[in-house]
Amino acid sequence: MKFFIDECLSPQVALRLNETGHHLAVHPRDVGRRGDPDHVVLRNAIAEDRIIVTENARDFRGLVGREDLHPGLVILPCVSRDQCLHLLQTAIAFLEAEALRVNEAAADHMVNRVIEVDIAGQCRIYRLPDID
Repeated sequence: MKFFIDECLSPQVALRLNETGHHLAVHPRDVGRRGDPDHVVLRNAIAEDRIIVTENARDFRGLVGREDLHPGLVILPCVSRDQCLHLLQTAIAFLEAEALRVNEAAADHMVNRVIEVDIAGQCRIYRLPDID
């Protein structure tokens, strides 16, 4: 899967995801996009078909909720870099299990969905915008 790791998170998160060989992740520091406003981050993520990973729940929930189509959003709690990576890996495993349950590719299952992860690693998935 392709991810955009928001600037509020460590660039090491993108690096470590890329090292797995299963994901393509970018961080604004590494692609010359530091300081981009959230609406620009979303526009680029949509254009590049990248799932946004952020701690900035309120702003991004509002932005993706106004889009007819988006590649997805993962919201993590504010934690240390290592715990952030662990919680993101938990979210990815959760997504893969959910997608497998409905016989769908994980990236496809993430379209127009948000996964929120709490500090204990509990995941909740829902649609934004709510089209049901």
